[in-house]
Amino acid sequence: MQAKSELARFLRARRERVRPEDVGLPATGRRRVPGLRREELALLAGISAEYYLRLEQGRDHNPSPAVLDALARVLLLDDEATAYLHALAGPGPRRRARRPRPESVPPGIHQLMTGEWSATPIVVLNKYMEVLAANALATALSPVYTVGTSTIRAAFLDEELRSLYTNREEMTVRAVAGLRALIGPDTEDPRVVRLVHELSTRSEEFRQLWARHDVGSGGHGASRLNHPVVGTLDLSYDRLAVPGSDGQLLVVHHAVPGSDSARKLTRLYETVRRSSASAAGVQR
Repeated sequence: MQAKSELARFLRARRERVRPEDVGLPATGRRRVPGLRREELALLAGISAEYYLRLEQGRDHNPSPAVLDALARVLLLDDEATAYLHALAGPGPRRRARRPRPESVPPGIHQLMTGEWSATPIVVLNKYMEVLAANALATALSPVYTVGTSTIRAAFLDEELRSLYTNREEMTVRAVAGLRALIGPDTEDPRVVRLVHELSTRSEEFRQLWARHDVGSGGHGASRLNHPVVGTLDLSYDRLAVPGSDGQLLVVHHAVPGSDSARKLTRLYETVRRSSASAAGVQR
């Protein structure tokens, strides 16, 4: 039933963010609620107001794909958010008691990260946005890229990151939307429940963003860092699904070739190489 309650919350949150003028309705008179009224949404979607009320109150759990598509159209959902809506309305995940298996990154990915791609900051995240693997340059780029770190927990609770990332607010919005996309309708996952409860309790910012029900994989984006060693870095990143894994993502950071940030990234890489060589010499 938790997934169905999530469907009701999703519909309510997204309805409140659609203005009447966004869907061709006149924005006249005083409105007691933000966004569309339930009756307006139902009318535009071609369903009865009573039926929509049952959906938003969690009393009807089996809307047809056609109804979901109509709701998505009126709610102005993109393809990813529409797929998420369909997943919330589908059969809940079947869980059976089992011992969690340790997550591992494919050996080939490890070899590429530390070999041919060592001059590029690369991280592997699981679907809970925890770091499973990171090469030395990624860790030098940001302390959040350390194996075992929860990147989304750090984004909201680690004060040091506030000074490192100058576009932090933009990144936290993407992070919350990305977490929803990764977990999908599996909101009963105990690890998800614990994570969301902790962050909602400790961060008002997270609580507000989570309540928006944004969904987006954040397949690519940009970050600006005020790095303590090389100064300002403007980087892009791409997130790629790791085949055969349970939602693992390969996150690759890169700078525009020939740019000042590319030269600084190379300088940081050389610093990492010298440090590694020095440490190896001491061990011998």
